[in-house]
This record gives sequence, structure tokens and C-alpha cells, in this order.
Amino acid sequence: MQLKRKIIRSVGALLSAAFLCVFGTAGYYSSKLPSAVTIEPASQLKIAEYPEISCSAYQDAVIQTSGGSPETKQVTLSLFGAIPVKSVSVTEKEAPVLIPCGYPFGIKLLMDGVMVTELGAVTDISGNTSCPAEDAGIVTGDIIKSANGEALVSNSRLQEIISQSGGREISLLVSRNDTEFTVQLRPVFSEKNNMWRGGMWVRDSIAGIGTMTFINKETGEFAGLGHPICDSDTGGLVPVYSGEAVPVEITEARRGEKGIPGELRGSFTSGTYGILERNSSCGVFGRLNEESIKKLCGDSCEYVMGYRQDITTGEAEILTTVSGKTPEKYKIEIESIDFNSGESTKNMVIRITDKRLLKKSGGIIQGMSGSPIIQNGRLVGAVTHVFVADPTRGYAVFADNMAEYLDG
Repeated sequence: MQLKRKIIRSVGALLSAAFLCVFGTAGYYSSKLPSAVTIEPASQLKIAEYPEISCSAYQDAVIQTSGGSPETKQVTLSLFGAIPVKSVSVTEKEAPVLIPCGYPFGIKLLMDGVMVTELGAVTDISGNTSCPAEDAGIVTGDIIKSANGEALVSNSRLQEIISQSGGREISLLVSRNDTEFTVQLRPVFSEKNNMWRGGMWVRDSIAGIGTMTFINKETGEFAGLGHPICDSDTGGLVPVYSGEAVPVEITEARRGEKGIPGELRGSFTSGTYGILERNSSCGVFGRLNEESIKKLCGDSCEYVMGYRQDITTGEAEILTTVSGKTPEKYKIEIESIDFNSGESTKNMVIRITDKRLLKKSGGIIQGMSGSPIIQNGRLVGAVTHVFVADPTRGYAVFADNMAEYLDG
């Protein structure tokens, strides 16, 4: 009897361990697998990074719709077809055919309003100090869109309105965190400057160099950077009133070193590629003029975009330009993939392995953001950030995150 009880206890312990192992494994995969994917119509859902995961009942999945949105199917992914691990939303959509670029381009943006970059005290004729902008409720990073009902597109115009106010209140329309509100600014007469001041410094434009990621030849749409353009002082995303993409010639690739990010340096050349229409969390987007479509697309190869579930860790290539105007292919390694990253631009960790690029730049450097990543004959992502402590490594964004911003 005692032996029987021991056997029963042993079997129970083994079963408990087995259940814990199964549920632990299911929990591991649940944290690693994506919660939502897009696949091409009539294709089978597979996660390339996890070939042991399958979706056996895709055709019988429940269809959900939301307004005019594409149909979404809720499916269950299973380990070896036997252990359910995660419910996933699946949307069917034809993958776009795009031309990977790697061309450097100049960015000229005129803001939609003016951005407050700094606040400061004003000393009046009595020697009293105050900050009119702060008193009105303005903070660094705010976008002032209009003054007394007049739309603002330059800092000089705002300063002109303030200097001519005579001390009367000025009604300012302010945008902060996608919310607009009105404040009343009462300027102070500055003894030092002998004029009416608002106690703030503002910026109306921004310029820089980045890398073009891809072009949709049919529509002329293009994307670049893979991350947003943010103000260097406030860190806020720069709202676009109008913008231009212009040709650039790279004259120097300043090598990156541990703790010191490198940089592509170049000069804007004559002409224009087209207009910039949008600055988003996944990069800048615009439209090429007809001449640029012919010049940049020409005989360039088109690639079907790879969705996130098509990507695996391992070898890949980037297209980037570190000298002149012509991009070259360089070998990289995709070290890890984060399907559930809260950061839309930090979906993969990549490492530069190509000795030629390491010799030229030391790895990933500023200005290289947007360089397209190609794996298994598909455009799968773009370089976004460098690890300052290790310039051979950095982050990349999924191509399908960027493609969501295409108008089609």
C-alpha cells in the first residue's frame, strides 16, 4: 500500500511538472509571437522565426469588421499543431511592390506653426522680471499655430506681431499633444531690447540629411528615415506645413566610435526630388516629381515587401550611401526580432558585419537612418538608430510599419 502511494505521488509529480512545462512553454511563445499580422490573400499564415508554430484552422476563422476596415480573422497559433499558445488577429492585404533606395536626400521642412524651443525672463523698465509666455501657460515644445487669428508659418511674423502689440493681449492658438487650446499672451516691454517681448524663442523650420527607404513606382510615393523628425531642443515631433526633398552628395562619413556617434556629411545639390507631405512616427513620406521618378526608378529592381512574420534572425543586407550619391549593398546580421515592441521604430536589433562598411564608417552612423534592409529577396525593414555604446549595432523598423503610411 505504501509503495502504491509512493507511485501515485511520483506520477502526480511528473504530471504536474509536465503541465508546468507545457504552460511555461506556451507562455514563452505567447510573449514572443505577434498579436496581429497582415498576410497576402490566400496564403498560409507562418511565422518564419518560429517554424514549430502553425495555424491549422485558418480558413474557418471568425471574421470581424470595423467600419470600412479590411476583414480581420481571429486565429489560434499552436505549437507543433497540438498546444494552443496565442490568439492572433489576421488581416489579408496584398503586399506592395517597392523599389529599395538607399539614396541620401536633403530634408527641408517648414513647420505647421512655430515651435517653442525655450522660455526666458523679460526685464521691464521698472526692473521687474517675468516670463509672459510662461504666465500665459505656454511650455517648451508647444506649437503656436496662430496669433490673433492669423496662421503662423514663420517666427519672424510672430515676433513682429508681439513687437507691434503695444502691450495688448495677443490670442494664441496652441497645439500640445494633439490637443489645441487658446491662451492670452500679454507682452512685456523690455528695457534691454527697447521693444515688446513674449519671453520665448521659437523655431519655424528644420533641415537635415537622411536616407530614402523605398519608392512606390506606380504612385511616386516615397518614404525615408524610418523614424520621426524631432526638434533637437524639445524632442517633439515636428509638424509639417510644407517640405521638400532635395538631392545630396555625401562628402564624408565620419566614423562612429564607442560613445561617439558618427555622421554622414554632405551638401545639398541643385534640383529637387519632390515634396514632403508627412512626418510620422515611422519616418517622412512624400511624392516624387516625374523627373525624379524616371531618374531614381529607371532600371532599379522592384521587391515585394516582406511582412514582419516573414523575417528571421540571420543574414540580410542593407542598401546605403557613405560616399557620393550611389548606394551599395552591405552585409548585416538580424540579431533579434521584437514582434510586440511598444516602439514602432525599434522592431529589430541589427549588427553590421560587412568589413567594407565597418572600415568606412565604423558601423551605423547618423544620416544612415532609412537605409532599406533586404532579406530573402524581400524588402523587410529600415535602419533607424545606432547603439552609441556599440556603433556596429542598432535598431531597425519593420517595412510593413512604414508601408501603413502610404496612400496607395
